[in-house]
Amino acid sequence: MDWQPDEQGLQQVLQLLKDSQSPNTATQRIVQDKLKQLNQFPDFNNYLIFVLTRLKSEDEPTRSLSGLILKNNVKAHYQSFPPPVADFIKQECLNNIGDASSLIRATIGILITTIASKGELQMWPELLPQLCSLLNSEDYNTCEGAFGALQKICEDSSELLDSDALNRPLNIMIPKFLQFFKHCSPKIRSHAIACVNQFIMDRAQALMDNIDTFIEHLFALAVDDDPEVRKNVCRALVMLLEVRIDRLIPHMHSIIQYMLQRTQDHDENVALEACEFWLTLAEQPICKEVLASHLVQLIPILVNGMKYSEIDIILLKGDVEEDEAVPDSEQDIKPRFHKSRTVTLPHEAERPDGSEDAEDDDDDDALSDWNLRKCSAAALDVLANVFREELLPHLLPLLKGLLFHPEWVVKESGILVLGAIAEGCMQGMVPYLPELIPHLIQCLSDKKALVRSIACWTLSRYAHWVVSQPPDMHLKPLMTELLKRILDGNKRVQEAACSAFATLEEEACTELVPYLSYILDTLVFAFGKYQHKNLLILYDAIGTLADSVGHHLNQPEYIQKLMPPLIQKWNELKDEDKDLFPLLECLSSVATALQSGFLPYCEPVYQRCVTLVQKTLAQAMMYTQHPEQYEAPDKDFMIVALDLLSGLAEGLGGHVEQLVARSNIMTLLFQCMQDSMPEVRQSSFALLGDLTKACFIHVKPCIAEFMPILGTNLNPEFISVCNNATWAIGEICMQMGAEMQPYVQMVLNNLVEIINRPNTPKTLLENTGRLTSPSAIPAITIGRLGYVCPQEVAPMLQQFIRPWCTSLRNIRDNEEKDSAFRGICMMIGVNPGGVVQDFIFFCDAVASWVSPKDDLRDMFYKILHGFKDQVGEENWQQFSEQFPPLLKERLAAFYGV
Repeated sequence: MDWQPDEQGLQQVLQLLKDSQSPNTATQRIVQDKLKQLNQFPDFNNYLIFVLTRLKSEDEPTRSLSGLILKNNVKAHYQSFPPPVADFIKQECLNNIGDASSLIRATIGILITTIASKGELQMWPELLPQLCSLLNSEDYNTCEGAFGALQKICEDSSELLDSDALNRPLNIMIPKFLQFFKHCSPKIRSHAIACVNQFIMDRAQALMDNIDTFIEHLFALAVDDDPEVRKNVCRALVMLLEVRIDRLIPHMHSIIQYMLQRTQDHDENVALEACEFWLTLAEQPICKEVLASHLVQLIPILVNGMKYSEIDIILLKGDVEEDEAVPDSEQDIKPRFHKSRTVTLPHEAERPDGSEDAEDDDDDDALSDWNLRKCSAAALDVLANVFREELLPHLLPLLKGLLFHPEWVVKESGILVLGAIAEGCMQGMVPYLPELIPHLIQCLSDKKALVRSIACWTLSRYAHWVVSQPPDMHLKPLMTELLKRILDGNKRVQEAACSAFATLEEEACTELVPYLSYILDTLVFAFGKYQHKNLLILYDAIGTLADSVGHHLNQPEYIQKLMPPLIQKWNELKDEDKDLFPLLECLSSVATALQSGFLPYCEPVYQRCVTLVQKTLAQAMMYTQHPEQYEAPDKDFMIVALDLLSGLAEGLGGHVEQLVARSNIMTLLFQCMQDSMPEVRQSSFALLGDLTKACFIHVKPCIAEFMPILGTNLNPEFISVCNNATWAIGEICMQMGAEMQPYVQMVLNNLVEIINRPNTPKTLLENTGRLTSPSAIPAITIGRLGYVCPQEVAPMLQQFIRPWCTSLRNIRDNEEKDSAFRGICMMIGVNPGGVVQDFIFFCDAVASWVSPKDDLRDMFYKILHGFKDQVGEENWQQFSEQFPPLLKERLAAFYGV
């Protein structure tokens, strides 16, 4: 006997479904409580499926809602449904997948895939065979409903369908789907392609076996009338380009011709899918040879796609010129993530400032959805990197017409084009820049806000060139205009100008020193004018300025301008306000730059950072003990505070000593160094290193407790944690001297292992653009250990000398390199045999010094000549034959060997 509802119960459920469609929040609350109560009854779910599948007298939204509530129940506790309830639901779904309403069919499809993804594909063996046989139904609704459900299952469970767990149903399903590519209904053709598309990226075997049929069928649908079908065809070709380019190459010419048409499709969704093709093609090695002859058609199409559409302009409020007085809504503000402090070698790299390639932050945040404009611009950008100057003959004739066009939308797109090609075509653009840059600077005062904002972005892409010219030529006019735009009446322009100015600061560095007064006046004035979102970007521009001009900022008049508004914000913000992150990062840069100039402000800032660390640790402790009562803390507060303390220690040096003396920071640091979150440990080791340099008197009593923790963090799996711990050990060595001896064994083996790892990742150091391997930090620390405890470290010399030399040869002369090389010389004195086999590497490392101090040069001289005398003139001649000519020259010139 089939399950039947109780009439009174049914009325109750229907009333609940009606109430839940009410906009009133109080009613909503009552509905939620009622749902909780009803979920206590196992057959409540039977009522829900009954309303969805059988109660045709009810309106569709109510029936669909009943199915969606059921879907949430399945998601939350399907495992506890009694078997008769589960069976009834499954049976009803399959019996009604062909409902006359497309909304109900779609809801049943969602319900089926939700049950299937709860591990039920194995437990519901008749599901796939039954859905597949329903595809043959004469009734359109049944066929469409079954296909809709199958498409959702393919999206949610693609891996499982291609596994032995289910006996590989794809072997039957893929050929079946391919038959439907020729179906008379566009909706069904579209479902069929979408189903097969789910299996391209994973290279499912059943699809690979039918790949040629699939491609043939796709070509047959190329000119389908239905946009959804065309979109799925384009999507398939883009994915095939990535995983089976071998099958496309024979047809590449016609595929490119097809994609050129589709990129201009009157349906924007189709055009967007097609445009992805160019992005993907640019990553393929064959891009240049297959695309070169088509650039003449492709470039104008991409350029045309870069114009704002009418709907974009409406969404972006493109006709609103002044909105600076309108407060931001909270959802405008993207969450910011703080990047923990990473130690890099001085004179090699500045602190990473988190301004990663601001590549596509070009514009239209409000449309952070991917759209044809963004896709076209990205495609032009990557193609410019592939074709370089060869792109320009196709572009330059277009650009003239665009950049001086009377319609602002067209002119705006031309400026975007110019920015998109900046990276790839820079060399070829140089001859035109003396003319173009002044024109772009003029566009900064265009009457349309969207033109002003894109001009900011494009100019920032050419900042490197601007700075390479005499300052009065372009830097000064650009800076003057950008500063005016920072005070623009339009929020989007303010944001673009602030970001562009931060890029300019990074490029110009100390070139900005003569204009500091004027720059600070502008940035400080913006403080009083900006709404919430742009304030956060303003902090970044101030922090970057401090990083770029360094100690030049330490002038009383500059401090007087800059510090009061920063401290006022600092006092306004509560401890739990996330706006503290960018402000703390900014102050960290400012403190490092101002050095002693920051002294008058350091006490409250220092105290608050300690409080933030303490509060976060306390909250973490409460959460660990009572997770049901307390929330987990946001540890970013602690990380940012530790990083600002590092900035203070670095900037104030010895002056920080009294602050440390009056606080419990060492106790807190001991806890932070053992935190479960790697970023917390990373920042605490950076602070430990900075405090070791600034006020070792407070670190020394803790060394016995700290060293074992440092030792256990020498784990290259967390490369930044490992680097910072390694660097801190090196700084501690230099302060401890011979007293380091009891701790050498705790860390030495790990350091030797790290320096010998073949795959130590390369880190790109920001300001030099040169690669130096992070193993330079372990090498310096091993050298420093050997400097203070040569007897303990020298016996292992042979195990690390080769990678030690290769990782330090690329580092410029500096204090750290100096102490490390003194250490290696002392170890060679104790164990000369340890270096014999790799002596050529030592020679090479010595030759990397430009100007070592005199006593260090003497140490090198003694070792080189000692080795030469030891082996005799003839052997030395043979040995030095292996030297590259440059090395030979340097050693002869500097050391006479």
